[in-house]
Amino acid sequence: MLRLSPFARLRRKFQGYVGKARRLSRSLRADAARPDDRWAATFLNPGEALVYRSMDPRDREHACRVTRHLLRDHPDASPELVAAALLHDCGKSVRPYHVAERVLVGLIPHRLTLMLPQAGALGIRAAHPELGAELLAYAGARPRVAQLVARHHASVGDPEAALLHHYDELE
Repeated sequence: MLRLSPFARLRRKFQGYVGKARRLSRSLRADAARPDDRWAATFLNPGEALVYRSMDPRDREHACRVTRHLLRDHPDASPELVAAALLHDCGKSVRPYHVAERVLVGLIPHRLTLMLPQAGALGIRAAHPELGAELLAYAGARPRVAQLVARHHASVGDPEAALLHHYDELE
């Protein structure tokens, strides 16, 4: 496991909050989202592409940014990791978010959502990794893609899931 100095951990945490603030500001209007769906489709099998297209445009745009940053720094990333980066928030698509819910729930750290009552938007936020993995398995996704999606917020012992979590937090 990567050991970071206290300063590096603080800097990483700060970058994560900056990324979260940017993402929340962009989440106010779905019609303002500009996901690169054609580019994303080149990394997905047909079942994965179907799940990707069912995602909210804001989540697809976020997923494309996460994936581009991942590929910028790790051009040899496995095809499954790249697909998982594009699909990591697909579990959120099981229930539409209202704008206020999207912003408020997005402010709560994932770990904290696991300790709160699992209802409505908060429940989806807490369970979206597992829900996404189930959607992907049902759609015929590659097993490793579904596994990475399931683990992207609980990545201990899985270096690829940890990498996905890192880029998700930065974006």
